[in-house]
Amino acid sequence: MLENFMDALLLASTLENFLMMFAGMAFGVVIGAIPGLTGTMAVTLLLPFTFHMVPITALLLLVAVYKGAMYGGSISAILIKTPGTGAAACTVLDGYPLAQQGKAGKALYMALYASCIADFISNLSLIFCAGIIASFALSFGPPEFFMLICFSLTIVASLSGDQFWKGVIGACLGLFLSTIGLDLVFGTGRYTFGSVELMPGISFIPLIIGLFAIPEILKGCTGRPPVQESVIAVGGDRVTWAEFKRCFKTIVKGSWIGVILGAIPGIGGAPAAYMSYTEAKRSSPYRSNFGKGELEGLAAAESGNNGCAGATLIPLLSLGVPGDVVTAVILGAFMMHNLTPGPLLFQENIVLVYAVYIGIMVSSALMYVTGITCIRTFAKIAHIPKQVLYPIILLICCYGAFSINNSMFDVLVMAILGLLGYLLSVFKFPEAPLLVAFVLGPLFEDNLRRSLLISHGSPTIFFGSVICWVFLALTLLSLGYTIYTFYRHRALPMEQ
Repeated sequence: MLENFMDALLLASTLENFLMMFAGMAFGVVIGAIPGLTGTMAVTLLLPFTFHMVPITALLLLVAVYKGAMYGGSISAILIKTPGTGAAACTVLDGYPLAQQGKAGKALYMALYASCIADFISNLSLIFCAGIIASFALSFGPPEFFMLICFSLTIVASLSGDQFWKGVIGACLGLFLSTIGLDLVFGTGRYTFGSVELMPGISFIPLIIGLFAIPEILKGCTGRPPVQESVIAVGGDRVTWAEFKRCFKTIVKGSWIGVILGAIPGIGGAPAAYMSYTEAKRSSPYRSNFGKGELEGLAAAESGNNGCAGATLIPLLSLGVPGDVVTAVILGAFMMHNLTPGPLLFQENIVLVYAVYIGIMVSSALMYVTGITCIRTFAKIAHIPKQVLYPIILLICCYGAFSINNSMFDVLVMAILGLLGYLLSVFKFPEAPLLVAFVLGPLFEDNLRRSLLISHGSPTIFFGSVICWVFLALTLLSLGYTIYTFYRHRALPMEQ
């Protein structure tokens, strides 16, 4: 183990990796600080550029972008009352009132401190939990993996919000798109319509760019221009030691709430932030000041959403199941570099896993360095004119789609899926279930067919082990609870 750790230290501790993480962190903060642009878009835009990198550099860059975007959303939330990301929506409650009181600098620094501490705790949870779960998962065979994927597909319900049935339709569409291409068992083309370009299937990069980046550009160009909030100066105030000490317990508590919720696939940063905020308000002696400019409320929101950042990687690394939409994109990066997350990754590429661990611990320090040195500069990012921003993003999207296979067909696929993504957003179909189903679809089909080949077509193989029964029960419970919650929420307005 010590030898593997030393090899991982040499693999991760290169100047190129540190520079890439710093650049990724800065890019993530910039994207996160721009209202309407999300961490998913940030990771999506950079994913094509990692194609020719060595795997460890590519993975550390994308994780740094993800973490930077998670923190960056707090900047615009505090200064212009417009959260850059959905996870930062709770930050507005106390962040903007603090800025109105002339304490914008104090709010920004507290958001940075809470984010860094929560990120560090989240990284520790990843290091200690992922390996244990992966060791348990080594006993899985094709039937167990199939039942695990069935359970994983139920997260599309939690990603669907109030649009449960629309999320199910989107997931079915994602499963259908994942079947396009060459059938590896029988060697026949499926839904290719005689097109040679479709034989390998739909490329992952054009799909995610089309689903997430293009619709945002179209909505920004076709919708009404948003009302620009007044800009509030950052100011020179910093958090005092007494204020930090008063909020530290809340930060730690919010971090663990974020870790627990982040490790559950499909939850995300926004629910964790609100739950952390609610718990802090319940237990704080300053609860009456929450919502009026309370530092403790701001710390709770930021520690909750950033606590999810490392925890969402736990199911990805240990089981190969994405914890949210961003980690679904990162899963694509693993596959792009011929790496399969899950228990086999710990067996076959343990040095790479340790190197990722080392890199993400460094990323917590880089987040602090990036924030403390550039906080005033990043505060101006939210005011980039959209007529300048969107053409640049569109150009990057086209380059990214083309660069993977040097094919204009991929650019066409990106454009078609971009129109599809725009229509989905217009009719309020969530895009996330489609992406998760597209990523898990090949694993679902592969393990299903392998299981049936082993059992000579008998479905009893899916009921032959305790693990299968456990995941079957979890799947049914998850579906039942989701349907109950959906119909209960629909009934509440009628009761009122």
